[in-house]
Amino acid sequence: MNMEEMEGTETGTEREDLEPRQNWDESEEDSKKIQSWTKQITLRGLIASILIGGIYSIIAMKLNLTTGLTPHLNVSAALLAFVFMRTWIKLLSKAGIASAPFTPQENTMIQTSAVACYSIAVGGGFGSYLLGLNKKTYELAGIDTPGNSPGSYKEPGIGWMIGFLFLVCFIGLFVLIPLRKILIVDYRLTFPSGMASAVLINGFHTLGDKMARKQVRGFMKFFSFSFLWGFFQWFYTGKEECGFSQFPTLGLQAWRQTFYFDFSMTYVGAGMICPHAVNLSLLLGGVLSWGMMWPLIHKLKGDWFPADLPETSMKSLNGYKVFVPIALILGDGLYNFIKIMLFTLINIHGRLKQKNLNSAAGSQNKALGDLKQDEVFIRETIPMWIGAVGYVAFAIISIIAIPFIFPEIKWYYVIVAYVFAPSLAFCNAYGAGLTDINMAYNYGKVGLFVLAALAGKEHGVVAGMAGCGLIKSVVSVSCNLMQDFKTGHLTFTSPRAMLLSQAIGTAIGCIVAPLSFFLFYKAFDVGNPNGEFKAPFAIIYRNMAILGVEGFSALPQHCLQLCYGFFAFAIVINLVKDFSPKKIGKWMPIPMAMAVPFLVGAYFAIDMSIGTLVVFAWQKLNNQKAELMVPAVASGLICGESMWILPASFLALAKITPPICMKFLAS
Repeated sequence: MNMEEMEGTETGTEREDLEPRQNWDESEEDSKKIQSWTKQITLRGLIASILIGGIYSIIAMKLNLTTGLTPHLNVSAALLAFVFMRTWIKLLSKAGIASAPFTPQENTMIQTSAVACYSIAVGGGFGSYLLGLNKKTYELAGIDTPGNSPGSYKEPGIGWMIGFLFLVCFIGLFVLIPLRKILIVDYRLTFPSGMASAVLINGFHTLGDKMARKQVRGFMKFFSFSFLWGFFQWFYTGKEECGFSQFPTLGLQAWRQTFYFDFSMTYVGAGMICPHAVNLSLLLGGVLSWGMMWPLIHKLKGDWFPADLPETSMKSLNGYKVFVPIALILGDGLYNFIKIMLFTLINIHGRLKQKNLNSAAGSQNKALGDLKQDEVFIRETIPMWIGAVGYVAFAIISIIAIPFIFPEIKWYYVIVAYVFAPSLAFCNAYGAGLTDINMAYNYGKVGLFVLAALAGKEHGVVAGMAGCGLIKSVVSVSCNLMQDFKTGHLTFTSPRAMLLSQAIGTAIGCIVAPLSFFLFYKAFDVGNPNGEFKAPFAIIYRNMAILGVEGFSALPQHCLQLCYGFFAFAIVINLVKDFSPKKIGKWMPIPMAMAVPFLVGAYFAIDMSIGTLVVFAWQKLNNQKAELMVPAVASGLICGESMWILPASFLALAKITPPICMKFLAS
């Protein structure tokens, strides 16, 4: 799961009111000399985007396989691209080698390609529907569970994963190409995340080297600290439940209920990037589940569920841990799905009604900067036939190939999915342009339930989870492309360069993401509910598919009543948030964020809350410096510890274990 499921990004929601033309007087002069799209894509830019995309794929994969929660890293990727290129140019100049100037367009291209690459690691299903297909998750869901039919699993494999991702992700690049002018120029949708990235990139290239040097120093300082801290911690993790990551900071009793600070710089950094509402919702979810509900339900062992069942059984406490967060996720998802669909339809109807009245007046009132951006955006058109031919070609290949990868998915299921995909992709992109919420995961869940029910008991689980990826990937990739088109529109970057950059990043991601997944899968115990790499959404998605096949008979005793309650709770919270005064609504928790600790534990919510506390204090002490340095410091913390994972993985693969086990016992 990624942060798109919950809320608009902090940059998107907080900077939405910024005027992204703050330094465009100079940019308009420069735009007359803007290079052609072929020169905006450079060899050094491609190398930078591969490196950044690869680093962020490993970071995203770690977050996916530990808590399933991944914050937006778009702004961080733009910053890292700037740091990388400025450092490279400075090194070359010291060696006496002249190099071409680094432009906002090249910065945009690198960011687009890197984000497209790591987005495959985030949304490719490695921590959810694809991992939910493996034998371990099949066994965790209960071999005797109705609906979890014998043999309904498929072990991960590099070959079939790369092939599947190429098919389902590339088709998303072509689906909305004919509508890009309507969404970006005609409707002038804000796409807040894309706009925030453009504001940042334009700021980098107009505010001078002083700001850049501060951010580079901040990034490198915290990157080094985080990497060395990860290295130091490794020596104390000789066995399970050892090391600083198991330090009982709030006492042993709290540690048993997962309440402790685990000294993870990755999650402290993620907490600095995420909005305060998300972090506080995570903490609330942890307190509600591990602080109250699970201890109380555990005491009812022998009454609500048999005392002799293993803890991993879906008919024991584990069933409540899985199905209650499913109810929260579905309630929040359904509410936002309906809200954004209605919002989108009303907005489109209003625009169509006013189009004829306002077209003449609108063209006269457009600012000079807007006209210049529109001119650059429209000048280098992408022929409509590219979108049509690309979509049809990939659809035909998918109809033939996907049933070979997943025999449970019939060829006509793929046809139906790709007939509806363009309209779903348009609705999702339009909604994201207005609200900054990408609803691709909810479209994927609809596909999961529909295909699980259609395929029947024998094949429903596999068909449902694979079908989830089929729908979700098309809808998500097309929405990400529109966000990037918005960034390109505001930085005077050619749409052709943007499309090619996205295609390059997607191609790299389809190879790098499975490789980074297998790095973790082979080196660590991925999917162990008691280990570090719990991959919580794998079991959640598998049980969603079982629900789609079996209905409520899959639930343990009294779980249905709890699910009804939390489903209603999610809807009521959203209604209060939307219809109450802003001063009350802003304090409402986010149900999707609350759901994550229910299964994972509260420890990472404490890490992220410390991150949000640091940002809050920094903003109070020096808001201007915080605005400048928070993305750099957070990126350094996330990247440093995550980069240590590479050598740690190789050490694990080589069977080299840490020499010390630091463990705490009651006196």
